[in-house]
Amino acid sequence: MQAGRKEIQRERMWRYFLNAATEVIETEGIENVTIRKIADKAGYTSSTAYNYFKDLSHLKFFAAMRFTKDYIEELPHYIEKGTNTVEKWLYSWECFCKHSFTQPQIYAGIFINNLGIVPEEMLESYYKIYKEELLGLPEQIKSIIMEQSFSKRSILYIQDAVGEGFINQNDVEFIADSTLLIWKGMMTTFMNQRRNYTVEEAYERALYYVHESVMKVVIPEKRKEVHFKPNINEN
Repeated sequence: MQAGRKEIQRERMWRYFLNAATEVIETEGIENVTIRKIADKAGYTSSTAYNYFKDLSHLKFFAAMRFTKDYIEELPHYIEKGTNTVEKWLYSWECFCKHSFTQPQIYAGIFINNLGIVPEEMLESYYKIYKEELLGLPEQIKSIIMEQSFSKRSILYIQDAVGEGFINQNDVEFIADSTLLIWKGMMTTFMNQRRNYTVEEAYERALYYVHESVMKVVIPEKRKEVHFKPNINEN
């Protein structure tokens, strides 16, 4: 009984601090979030916040998850556009690129920034508290969302393409890693303003390179069955 009360108290405090962090992000941006601002907004001290979150990056990570709801809700609709696994995977990348380049700080906080801990454990903890955010999602989508490792997420998407005859098994890991590196590279370039890209240009260019990387390993005689085309001029 006592352990149950402690867990209820922990979940309650998590919600207080995450709600406060969400408000700070909405008004000031995730890059301006501090433990003090969050604690003040929640009505507690900074030391109390550190009793529940080991590091500011952890609190920002969980709060940032709140801002991926639109992506999670749209993802199944994008996947449905595809007629085979390669197309479905590319459409899922289109959805991810669209949302991530619209909110770069949010998605970098989840998928790029150093957290000092295994992110899978953090994501599992998040969805233990916010179970309602998974309601109504297909089981396949739930498994993808719950798998934080980007490469593993990609493998979950494209593994069936091997059985469908689109790619060879020994190419699965390659395209999972290469597409991840493409997205991370473009996201870092965009965030650091190394190129003068608009949101749309960065998103479209990232998706174009993802598409080109994937098509290079699709078995030649199957390429004509992949009709997904990114909206960018090759030149």
